[in-house]
Amino acid sequence: MRILRYGARAALVDFDRIEEVLGLQAAIDGEPPAGLVETVPAARTILLRYDPDRTSFERLCDTVRQYSFTEADRSGGHEVAVPVTYDGEDLAHVAEETGFSVREVIARHTGGVYTVAFCGFAPGFGYLTGLDPALRLPRRRTPRTRVPAGSVAIADEYTAIYPNASPGGWQLLGHTTLSVWDVDRDPPQLLAPGTKVRFHEV
Repeated sequence: MRILRYGARAALVDFDRIEEVLGLQAAIDGEPPAGLVETVPAARTILLRYDPDRTSFERLCDTVRQYSFTEADRSGGHEVAVPVTYDGEDLAHVAEETGFSVREVIARHTGGVYTVAFCGFAPGFGYLTGLDPALRLPRRRTPRTRVPAGSVAIADEYTAIYPNASPGGWQLLGHTTLSVWDVDRDPPQLLAPGTKVRFHEV
């Protein structure tokens, strides 16, 4: 773990693995440091924004270093069930590349409990960890110029739901009618970091 200054009001905690990011996030959620204003988790880092009138960079670092964690605490967080129609354009390709049947790919994708590790790429786009290692494939060599909203996809160690139509290079397994981003909802984002997700076939 490396902690770097990030301007006058933030610290950037740098890790080697996503599991360490999730572990620190869970520890912070359980006992937030005094003066902490906001956390912004990413694939290998967590940005900690703090109030300099209530704490300092050095005190925040001391607190963070005292947390005891070795991996993500997967027991917390509320759970969202996501209905999926498995009809994605890449489903057969994923089956071929992994050596499974289409039914086995679906069973492995619906068999996991996922955790939203962080958000990025687009508003409401959550990167979900917990993908079966046997399903890990790289992004498509040629991204699509338009992926429909609600597409359920995988890439590398993550699975995700496209919140809106956008370009994208992930492998498409299917689609859901569940809206993960709605500006008229409070909060608009359904899959915030820490949220647990289960996919089920419809």
